Amino acid sequence: MGKLEQIAARQDRAAGLKASRRGFLMTAMGSALMFGFARESKAAQLYPASATMPGNGAFEPTVWCSIGPDGTVNINVIRAEMGQHVGTALARIIADEMEADWSKVQITQVDTDPKWGLMVTGGSWSVWMTWDVFRQAGAAARTVMVEEGAKLLGTSPANCIARNGRVIAGSKSISYGDIVSKVHPTRTFTPEEMGKLPLKPASERRLIGKDVKSLDIPAKTDGSAIYGIDAKLDGMVYARPKLPPTRYGSKVVSVDDTDAKKVKGYIRYVVLEDPSETVPGWVAVLASSYPAAIRATDALKVTWTPGKTAKVSEQDIIEHGRKQIAEKTGGSCVFNDAGVDEAFKSAKQVFERTYTCASVLHYQLEPTNALARLQDGKWEVHCGNQWQSLFLPVIAKALQVPESDVVMRSYLLGGGFGRRLNGDYAVPAALISKAIGGKPVKLILTRSDDMLFDSFRSPSIQTVRVALDEQKNPNGWEHHASAGWPTRVMAAAFMEKGADGKPYDQFAIAGADHWYDVGPMRVRALDNDLASDTFRPGWLRSVSSGWTPWAHEAFLDELAHELGKDPVDFRLSLLTAKGRNAGKAPDSVGGAKRQADVLKRLVEKCGYGKTTLPKDTAIGIATTFGQERAMPTWTAGAAQVHVDRKTGVVTCQKIWLVLDAGTIIDPDGAAAQTEGGALWGLSMALFENTEIVDGNVRDLNLNSYTPLRIADAPEIDIEFVESTEKPMGLGEPGVTTIGAAIANGVFNAVGVRLRHQPIRPADVLKGLADHKSA
Repeated sequence: MGKLEQIAARQDRAAGLKASRRGFLMTAMGSALMFGFARESKAAQLYPASATMPGNGAFEPTVWCSIGPDGTVNINVIRAEMGQHVGTALARIIADEMEADWSKVQITQVDTDPKWGLMVTGGSWSVWMTWDVFRQAGAAARTVMVEEGAKLLGTSPANCIARNGRVIAGSKSISYGDIVSKVHPTRTFTPEEMGKLPLKPASERRLIGKDVKSLDIPAKTDGSAIYGIDAKLDGMVYARPKLPPTRYGSKVVSVDDTDAKKVKGYIRYVVLEDPSETVPGWVAVLASSYPAAIRATDALKVTWTPGKTAKVSEQDIIEHGRKQIAEKTGGSCVFNDAGVDEAFKSAKQVFERTYTCASVLHYQLEPTNALARLQDGKWEVHCGNQWQSLFLPVIAKALQVPESDVVMRSYLLGGGFGRRLNGDYAVPAALISKAIGGKPVKLILTRSDDMLFDSFRSPSIQTVRVALDEQKNPNGWEHHASAGWPTRVMAAAFMEKGADGKPYDQFAIAGADHWYDVGPMRVRALDNDLASDTFRPGWLRSVSSGWTPWAHEAFLDELAHELGKDPVDFRLSLLTAKGRNAGKAPDSVGGAKRQADVLKRLVEKCGYGKTTLPKDTAIGIATTFGQERAMPTWTAGAAQVHVDRKTGVVTCQKIWLVLDAGTIIDPDGAAAQTEGGALWGLSMALFENTEIVDGNVRDLNLNSYTPLRIADAPEIDIEFVESTEKPMGLGEPGVTTIGAAIANGVFNAVGVRLRHQPIRPADVLKGLADHKSA
């Protein structure tokens, strides 16, 4: 059983405790414990209390939902909310199966308890992981309401139906609230019992796939929602870090706070001693206000001995990866089919290309922050986080206390994009609080601090090779990718094992393990250790699926032109849906055929190859399986681009996307997620990157870091294939085709092949000059 299947199985087995009204979730992995708590806060709660809460006469058939005597339905959501409105999507799964009245549905971001199972928000997993258990929970609630409603109506359950929060028998009906208030049902279900309940056919769904009022937007617009940066505790002081010259290995030699003492509100500085080695070499400034902390930190003079990566550059990391690939050994193979070496040895022709991608920062709206204190013998850390379990043990190690003495209290996230899967920013807050006797400390990183400390997307280098037989058909394939591995650095226990039995970071190679039939394949993931020595590689929206399809789909276009074939027809000829590419239930039914279908529909929509466009303007296409083989979102993307031959500027005029993500739960949310992903992909393809200089990122603010601006946003046309298959992820697949589609469009427009992302005007001008002289 693969890691994703194991996760799903754990989720399906999960049961839980009655929920408090406050907070989100905090999970634990390995030996870490989980704690329930009621948040102490001066701010308003995200959602108001209601009659659905335990002790108010509510009926709870499962831990996932309850029905109050007033008819209000509460649905417990364990996924973190960071702007994606996940609550509305997940709530309607239960509500639809339950036949609830949507106007009476509310959501609770639950408190923590081990019985909730795995709590993580990332990887586009939320809907996919929740679908089965929430449908079963809704069926359990509906079953009890029909059974008890039938008794009150004087008939049998067979003569009753449930609709819109009522049980109906002919001309008579009774509301769910009245059933609860009159009968006080107590029946509960085990996960095994839930799994045996009959579920509604897709034809009877009344909320899934429909437009409904959002449940989780109002609090974000009326100011009542609480974000980590809003957290306040009585008596707290503020802190800002003075960051060392290298992420690892720096040691403090001396500190001079003469000038810092001149800042009104300055309290003191703290040299952090960190047994967890998360923030080595840090010095923090304490002040009575955050503005004072900012000014005093700027005034503080610190001398360090830097770590060994003080002179490392972006190009050093890329060249290290190039050497790893060339050595033909090392790393781990996702696929390593018998016959690969023989295919290349006997090939009539070997076609090979290398592609690179630059470092990319997160730049989420809310800079990282955390508030820590010692309260009643427990260390509390208040912050927004996507995966608390990863860092609770680390915080405990840093504080040198048992894990049972640490709790993490979570808040809404002002943007995540993978950055807050890593909770490293919680460690220094706890250490600073410890240094001043456990008093509450609010650590906030400035924008520049946040970028210097970012666990960003690693630069990468990839080489793709194909062996061609006598008929010039692909008969062997190799894809080698070197990058920093975030999962090895932060969650090594979650790494997969490859075909060769060696562990590898699946999030640093996903996308290369494609669904095309190209003969025996070797897909090799290489851990760029120079990258992880220099910085902490992080997950960033779509992770490797933002760079592997860039190489893979650009390569397929190049190969098609090399062979004199149409790029679309060539792809379709390889999407045979045979062998391991046939797919299987429940997650990849139809396999590569569904990928072929979205590509065909995309071509119809965008007019690829049939539309006459102005000079130096063309459409490029690409297709992927979105995110991971274990949960594919079949995706096809096209980009219409114009190339200015004088300036080298590439303008993306329009994007088309066709996706088969199975059942679409929340159409508005699905479209928003896909649009956001497409724009993120465009940003990384044409605008967005930094560079590692002397061991640190070069661009520390938005004056020099240049993501996509509003004026550069193109028209976007998105279509979802109608499907009743299990829903897949949509948070990240929109990213995956855009880079390659743009690169292929540039070639179709002006005949220039570009193999580095982002595509900059200087690269285009050089390509045009080389093309002209060739």
